Amino acid sequence: MFRPALSAALENALNYLASLDDAPVGATVDAATLRDRLFHQLKAEPTDALVVVEELVRDVKGGLLGMAGGRFYAWVIGGSLPAALAADWLTSAWDQNAALYMCSPAAAIAEEVVGAWIKELLGLPDTASFALTTGCQMAHVTCLAAARHALLARHDWDIEENGLYGAPPIRLIASSTRHAAVDRAVRLLGLGAQNVEYVAPGDDESIDAGTLRSLLEAQPARPSIVLLQAGEINTGAFDDFESLVPVAHAFGAWVHVDGAFGLWAGASPTYRHMVRGVAAADSWATDGHKWLNVPFDCGYAFVSDAESHRAAMSIRAPYITANAEARDEIDWNPEWSRRARGFASYAALRELGRDGLTDLIDRTCQHARSIVAGIGKLDGAQVLWEPVLNQGLVRFMASGTGSTLTAHDERTEEVIRRVVESGQAFFGATTWRGMRAMRVSVLNWQTSAEDVTRAVRAVADALL
Repeated sequence: MFRPALSAALENALNYLASLDDAPVGATVDAATLRDRLFHQLKAEPTDALVVVEELVRDVKGGLLGMAGGRFYAWVIGGSLPAALAADWLTSAWDQNAALYMCSPAAAIAEEVVGAWIKELLGLPDTASFALTTGCQMAHVTCLAAARHALLARHDWDIEENGLYGAPPIRLIASSTRHAAVDRAVRLLGLGAQNVEYVAPGDDESIDAGTLRSLLEAQPARPSIVLLQAGEINTGAFDDFESLVPVAHAFGAWVHVDGAFGLWAGASPTYRHMVRGVAAADSWATDGHKWLNVPFDCGYAFVSDAESHRAAMSIRAPYITANAEARDEIDWNPEWSRRARGFASYAALRELGRDGLTDLIDRTCQHARSIVAGIGKLDGAQVLWEPVLNQGLVRFMASGTGSTLTAHDERTEEVIRRVVESGQAFFGATTWRGMRAMRVSVLNWQTSAEDVTRAVRAVADALL
């Protein structure tokens, strides 16, 4: 019953993966074409599973981005390691609801192991609680929910029982260059955008300790969350945790770290200095589909105050069979029915090992520097930010001495479009310090020196 459809899926998946080195990285068909292909008439009678798989593969052709391969640099997205991908397939076949130990003992224990391994690799406290979420977005929600509980409990307010109506307003302090996932977490938790104070970072893209102190001193008794970054989204820059965390804690503030990709620097001796002091924070969020190179649907939340974490997430009902000897996942994450995403992370960590993960981080950071340096040597290109980790920024200048900022922005967009249309590489645009720029982001395990050469050559051709 299963074999024909799964065999077809395997064959097509292997063909797709084998094509990544040569196929265009960007989409080659438009939305109208995809709609025309995919909007089949929904028949009353069933369709054979093999036919469904074969037609799905046919109909999406040209509409998939090659982000699984080594030539995708637009967003901070890794690929999927072979063991992680295989484990993810098995996860679907096993079809476990990883909500409770009772639902799937193997899924629960695999998740326990993953949490322990990642804390050790990243240098986080081994006593911190953790959750495997759908991504870093929900990791932020999980961590900030724990922060909300802890801060309001200090003011004798039971948030889970009373809700936010009448609660002391929580203030959040964040960099003006924070990732938008933080903003959405604030909205989802009802904390309110008007309660966020944004701080303009310095030239090094980090928050100044004196500025933070001044903001906290202005309302010293107000419950506060300080949001710091391990890897700013455009530049990969880090806040100075050694100076900022103690300032925040001196005023009783909760410190949350957005480490979607940058927190993994702690697993590399070369870059570990960038997260010095981060272990003193109160919560941390990171992603698996970035540097760990596992399939999508995997984020990690860590909280130093396990009691507040559990209080914010745990739920009980007559039909829930809690376990006293093993970890029930539902006590720590916001989902009920959930994918057993721990298996893919477990497989990735075992495939890489400590040395493999270090090599992956160091190698991709070097590739990022090489791409930025190579583009920077081209006529008409300007390096805005040399990578301190794996993120760099370049822009492209319009010809003529009287060219305006708008003209340079338009030229940058044009060059990016030409590169993407070439199919040789995929970059994306961003706005940084009021300028449109091309972001270079590298963390795919498959990116090679040849891919770097192809990327620089594609930009050179686009500049002609």
